[in-house]
Amino acid sequence: MSLAVNAVGVAAALCSMTSFGPQVLKIWRERDASQVSLRMYVVTVTGFSLWVVYGILIGSWPIAGSNVVCLALSGTILVLKWRFRGRD
Repeated sequence: MSLAVNAVGVAAALCSMTSFGPQVLKIWRERDASQVSLRMYVVTVTGFSLWVVYGILIGSWPIAGSNVVCLALSGTILVLKWRFRGRD
């Protein structure tokens, strides 16, 4: 694989992994997840779970590893949505 192809993959993984950070911080600071779509995060967590399994099955640790991080962060948002559900 070329350096450019790997660079694109690394950039995509970093963008995906960091994209959840602001949402996690906002929910935690405000103790409010009313604006978060429960259905969307259930589908997102399911999707990342499948990506992890896919990465493992094809032996691609970069795919599996980056999606484990995304799964953990999107799962955190889902847990916070349930935790602060009384405020919705």
